[in-house]
Amino acid sequence: MYTPAITGSGIFTPEQVITNAELVKAFNAYADLYNAEHAAEIDAGKLPAKEHSSEEFIVKASGIEQRYVMDKTGILDPEVMHPLLRQRSDDEPGLMAEMALDAAQKALQAAGKTAADVDAVICAASNLERAYPAVAIEIQQLLDINGFAFDMNVACSSATFGIQAAADMIRSGSIRSALVVCPEICSAHLEWRDRDCHFIFGDVATAVLIERAEDAAGAYFEIKSTRCATEFSNNIRNNNGFLRRSRPDGVADRRDMQFMQNGRKVFKEVLPMVAEHIAGHMADEGIEAADLKRLWLHQANKSMNDFIGRKVLGRAPEAGEQPNILQDYANTSSAGSIIAFSKYSDDLTDGDTGLICSFGAGYSVGSVLVQRHG
Repeated sequence: MYTPAITGSGIFTPEQVITNAELVKAFNAYADLYNAEHAAEIDAGKLPAKEHSSEEFIVKASGIEQRYVMDKTGILDPEVMHPLLRQRSDDEPGLMAEMALDAAQKALQAAGKTAADVDAVICAASNLERAYPAVAIEIQQLLDINGFAFDMNVACSSATFGIQAAADMIRSGSIRSALVVCPEICSAHLEWRDRDCHFIFGDVATAVLIERAEDAAGAYFEIKSTRCATEFSNNIRNNNGFLRRSRPDGVADRRDMQFMQNGRKVFKEVLPMVAEHIAGHMADEGIEAADLKRLWLHQANKSMNDFIGRKVLGRAPEAGEQPNILQDYANTSSAGSIIAFSKYSDDLTDGDTGLICSFGAGYSVGSVLVQRHG
């Protein structure tokens, strides 16, 4: 048995930013257009009028202040309200692979390694650019890695599930190292015309290099233990897929073909599940709340993270104990906890213990206990 460790991490951040002020301006312009176009139905009580959004509403509901996106022009156009991404030929790198390549190269550089040191690539994301060939294999080719690659999707928990898969393979000796990459173009599966969720997501890509601890070139985080759990729920769902054209009632603009959630039910049902999952994981590993120096949680909603932090620690987290990045990045699905880990882990010292946790559609929850060495 070998000891797996996270030896490097990297983040690709898009250049374009949408502030809450820009987003609200575009959404409200769309709402006004909609209300004018459907005035007769609204006046007759057949359709509800679209309410305006506001910066205050967004911050109160989520804690989000801005988001990075691959394209803001289409999103901010009241007559489009989705990203406009160039169609690429099959001979060009896919957009997700291109984003992941940048993050992976940064992770390798941070670890002091090259692609020649990597045996496997796992592309773990909530939505994939295509069904096949696997995006992971394309990333593998772009990096010129010998070995194998595969895609996996466990929605917002994809990163932690990917880390568990890589760690288990390293423990068994079947591989020496793996890159777990999470390219997330969440802007493309968000319904920007829905006031309840139009502010939630942003785009990003992350990568972590996981190796045998004995191969680490510098300081590393030993993966002490991993745990994953799932429980089926329809409260977060996206019905798009290859069967879409086969449906006799197919509609070009069906709302359920984008991100859907029942936020109140998610808050009520997921939070206890996550808190119990983490508590059970820690108890089984003999980890007390006082032993945790850092919580790197899924970045979906500040109120959710604050609740989980209090449950896990038994008190309100102190400054720095539970870093939030969603005010800048918004919800980036599987990548959120890894952004927090990558940005807020260098200050930990030898022997410090932390926990990475993600949760989301499924329902799914994954947790990774790590300990700093060096």
